[in-house]
Amino acid sequence: MVTIRLSRSGAKKRPFYHLTVTDSRRSRDGRFIERVGFFNPVARGQEERLRVDRERIEYWQGQGAQLSARVAKLLSVAETSSEAA
Repeated sequence: MVTIRLSRSGAKKRPFYHLTVTDSRRSRDGRFIERVGFFNPVARGQEERLRVDRERIEYWQGQGAQLSARVAKLLSVAETSSEAA
């Protein structure tokens, strides 16, 4: 099954996550099909905290991809923040 989930990168104590489309049997940071955004939980000041390619996520969901729980929550946050802006 294809899933859209977070893949960790960044330095020790400074996490940075990519939103990746991947086969659910692959490891967390393993091979992926496509990167569709990022999440920076330790963003400061003017740094961008979350970027999502909505069009590609909708495409992959149309192909049957499932969202992880955390990605679903991040997408709802991104949606509400874009409506407020």
